[in-house]
Amino acid sequence: MANAIKNLLIGGLLIMATSAASNAQELTLVNPPSLGDPTQFGYSTAVIVPANARVAYISGQAGFDRTGGLSPDFAEQVAQAYANLGAALDGIGARPDQVAKLTIYVVDHDMSKLGVLSQNVIAMFGDRLPAQTLVPVARLALDPMLFEVEAVVALD
Repeated sequence: MANAIKNLLIGGLLIMATSAASNAQELTLVNPPSLGDPTQFGYSTAVIVPANARVAYISGQAGFDRTGGLSPDFAEQVAQAYANLGAALDGIGARPDQVAKLTIYVVDHDMSKLGVLSQNVIAMFGDRLPAQTLVPVARLALDPMLFEVEAVVALD
C-alpha cells in the first residue's frame, strides 16, 4: 500500500498524509483541511518525525558559490542557497524528503519574493514539502547576503 493516501485521527485532528508502509522512517506531512492548502506556497503545515529517527540540524546556507562569490541578485542567491542545502544533505547522507523543517531568512522581504521562494523549495522538495517558517530580517551576517535557509533533518 505504498504511496497511498491515508487519513489519520490524532487528538481530534484530521491528518491527511502520504505514507509508504515499506519505509517506517518516512516523515508524515500534515495539512489539516481547516487551515487551507499551504503547498502552493512551498510548505506543509506540520511534519511528524518518526519516533526512532535521529535528528540533524543544518546551519544556515546562503547563496555563496564554491569560490565564495555571492551574486547581488535575490533569485540567484536563493537558487544557490538551495543547491548548498542539497550539498549539505549529501554530506550527511540525507535526502530532501528527510527534511522536516526549514527556517528561511529574507532581507527586506516583500510579497514579490514569494514566487522565487516557492519555486525553489518546490523544485527541491517536490510534493514532500517540509514545515517552513519565513522570517523577514533587516540584514544577515554579511551585508551582501539577501537569503539564508537552515534545516532540521530526520535521519534513517
